[in-house]
Amino acid sequence: MNVLKILKKSVIDSQFYVSLMGTLFAVFFMEEQNTFRYPTVCLIFITYFSGYLYTKYQYTRHFFKILVLNAIAGIICAMLIYHNHNEIRLLKWFIIVVLGLLYNSFFLDVYIRKIPLLKVFYVGLVWALVNCWLTLPQFNLPIFLISFFFITALVLPFDIRDMKSDTVKTFPMIIGVQHTKNIAYLLIFASNILAILYLDLNYSISFFLSSIITYILIYFSENERDDSYFSFGVETCSALPFLFLAIMEYF
Repeated sequence: MNVLKILKKSVIDSQFYVSLMGTLFAVFFMEEQNTFRYPTVCLIFITYFSGYLYTKYQYTRHFFKILVLNAIAGIICAMLIYHNHNEIRLLKWFIIVVLGLLYNSFFLDVYIRKIPLLKVFYVGLVWALVNCWLTLPQFNLPIFLISFFFITALVLPFDIRDMKSDTVKTFPMIIGVQHTKNIAYLLIFASNILAILYLDLNYSISFFLSSIITYILIYFSENERDDSYFSFGVETCSALPFLFLAIMEYF
């Protein structure tokens, strides 16, 4: 039991896990588009990790340390882009970072997280831009929509988890848990249709298998469930397309 607690604190609560899941989701599309590069993978992970740390700790006594860490991370990211890509990639990365700051920054009078119902779509937007724009020479609309629908659906269970503690109106608070799940089902379905139409066969199969597990986890999402169900179980769904692809191709 102590091992599980240590694992949760050191991996999940540290924001390492969600950053890794987001990075693997991006790698899935990089592989499909044949644009996989290790510097880009490092860039994405560092960006996610520093962004989630900023969001988590900005109201704590550790915030100054996080700012210093983020500054170092920003320099590393800029160096990765400078030595491995071009100034266009640097501009794309900077825009995505700014969008992340607009999501939840205490120095803004109104930020995205304060706006009712917008949060889920905004998270989907930022993750989708990483997959369809940052890693590719040109904006890819099908990958944007596949990513946007899928990630937006994954954020909704977290609103179900937080519905009794959120200070901003969310879908479960307004339309109820079941209708929120129905929206998530529709979003997953839409992302699957697009994946079948636009992704190569192995990738669409991997995405479809991932969606089955995602459907199940959304179905059993309830406010009373332990946080680990969401922060580990639901969070893992974003890495499932890559994991299924790896199983299909290498095993």
